[in-house]
Amino acid sequence: MGTVETKEEVTFKLNGIDVTVPKGTTVMAAAKREKVAIPHFCWHPGLSVAGVCRFCMVKVKGRPKLEISCNLEATPGMEVDTVSDEVKDSHKWALEFHLANHPLDCPICDQAGECGLQKYYMSVGKYNSQMTEEKVLKPKALDVGDKLVLDTERCILCSRCVRFENEVTKTGGLGIFDRGDRAIIGTYGDEKITHNYQENLVDICPVGAFTSKEFRFKQRVWFLKEKSSICPGCSTGCAVSIHAKPEMETYFRVKPRYDKKVNGHWMCDKGREILSGLDKKERLENSYLQDQDEFSTCERPDMINHLNSLLSRFRGKKISLLVSAQYTNEEYERLFSFFVEKMGVRSIFQWRSKEEKLNDFDGILLRGDRNPNTRGLLDALRKFHILKEVENEFEACLTSSSDLIFAFSPLLSSSFSSFEEDLARLSKLKSCVCLFTTSYQARDYIGFNSLIPLVSFPEKTGHYTNYKGEKRELEGAYPSFIHEGFDVCELVNELDSNIKASLRA
Repeated sequence: MGTVETKEEVTFKLNGIDVTVPKGTTVMAAAKREKVAIPHFCWHPGLSVAGVCRFCMVKVKGRPKLEISCNLEATPGMEVDTVSDEVKDSHKWALEFHLANHPLDCPICDQAGECGLQKYYMSVGKYNSQMTEEKVLKPKALDVGDKLVLDTERCILCSRCVRFENEVTKTGGLGIFDRGDRAIIGTYGDEKITHNYQENLVDICPVGAFTSKEFRFKQRVWFLKEKSSICPGCSTGCAVSIHAKPEMETYFRVKPRYDKKVNGHWMCDKGREILSGLDKKERLENSYLQDQDEFSTCERPDMINHLNSLLSRFRGKKISLLVSAQYTNEEYERLFSFFVEKMGVRSIFQWRSKEEKLNDFDGILLRGDRNPNTRGLLDALRKFHILKEVENEFEACLTSSSDLIFAFSPLLSSSFSSFEEDLARLSKLKSCVCLFTTSYQARDYIGFNSLIPLVSFPEKTGHYTNYKGEKRELEGAYPSFIHEGFDVCELVNELDSNIKASLRA
């Protein structure tokens, strides 16, 4: 918000430089586009303009008073100054008032390292404070939602959270109560926030008044690495960033990444659960082979040799693939080019959740198809002349009398409530090779021919095709925490090379 879509344009001067923007654009939005820093708290590009923090002051030539840039529309010939001494002094004083009652919580605050108050104090703050009054004390560590803790002392009343509740989720769960320096953000009565977009309030809070129960006190943000990715939690395909500490082999949080066409500035709370089970301690780390009623670990080359011998032994018999819709387009392409074109496999089944309701949609982002690449899977099958509709074919696979099954399991087992039950049933088949990420006790699935660890979505590059048919790119991968783990392309390439070597021999 702050930019109006129109073909008409206006040109004005920003710190002496001509800037051309669509008519209706605010000075704040124009400055953001031109990478001119104007300090602000209440303005957010995904919300309406409130103009309550009075921090984003600028000087317009020919006008007697400073004005807030978030609600100032750029007009032809306007000359705006953001760097004069008068403007800088207004920023210092505005920040001084915001800090008047702010607690000294930085050593224990989760927002430390990405806090607007900290950032602006270092860049525009008054270093010699003139505030001598006692601070106003307010309620701290309030449980205001399933996933939220609110510290009203830290709040600077920017109203972003209130506008989010009114404009995005339209739940109206928050308000500003009392007046003056006693005013606080809060819920109505004893009600709590229960919708599926709670942690966006943490993201947009500039100071750490809202904190996440899941992330609270877990890690300092400056120790975390950040990589771009796509949320695999449903078929929307939201742009996200994954925050991890690779040296600890641990993922800590997921945050939305702005994408104008798909998710804007937001993501749902279900999508923030996609890292569940992906830390190294929760993963299948090694390949396992069945050996006289026990599983034994094996190295990657030995597993490739074993799979090669399986394919040779079962050539001409019924080999089936059981595949979930949570792999990339590139993995499907390589998988089917090998198994369908080269090995002659025609029996392919979809592994989907029994509970999914494909037509469900919450009206914002979350869809009933809890797989990121249903379209990509069906498109790949169609390319190899295997026509399918979207359906769960797990039961059909079990009763198909296949001699050998390669089961490419869901990479996000958290979205499959019956996943462990499905694994147990697969392990009772005659011969099944199962590939998955999450760690389970190997002795519980002794019936499998072999178990193979896979890398998961933060550890690979590639594309999903979302429900609209748009390609969504996994832009950059973390090094896999599972050193013995395969991605599907890697596995098939090694199988293919091994078979070619065997034929030459």
